[in-house]
Amino acid sequence: MRLWSVHPSLLDRRALVACWREGLLAQKVLLGRTKGYTNHPQLERFRATEDPVGTVVAYLHGIADEANHRGYSFDRTRLERPAGESTQCLTVTRGQLAYEFAFLRQKVLGRDPEWAVSTLEGVPAEDAPPHPLFTRVDGPVASWERVKD
Repeated sequence: MRLWSVHPSLLDRRALVACWREGLLAQKVLLGRTKGYTNHPQLERFRATEDPVGTVVAYLHGIADEANHRGYSFDRTRLERPAGESTQCLTVTRGQLAYEFAFLRQKVLGRDPEWAVSTLEGVPAEDAPPHPLFTRVDGPVASWERVKD
């Protein structure tokens, strides 16, 4: 499961679609409708909120907004709540954003070099914009992140 903290506009097509699917799975986990992924570390930041389901739904609306911008049609009827019902915001550290952006860049270079050059090139990892749900703060990679070499 990868619920990207970086702005959805940075995600290539495959990452955007995968993020939508995995976000829907996260919603299902937080609703208690599945037995798998219940202890996934990416869910810690959503569970730490007053309204975990509302927060993940707000996250998914941000993903769907980017999909709409690109001409895709993600089915928002699969979301538990309409847009705007959750006012929850989360923080994400500069270290986490930099790690995710570098990880994304590495993956995209291998599968869609054109996207990497046109969209990711020239964006410093430490200044990667966050998903609209997040506010950037100073700090290291998040404790829940499973850092890969």
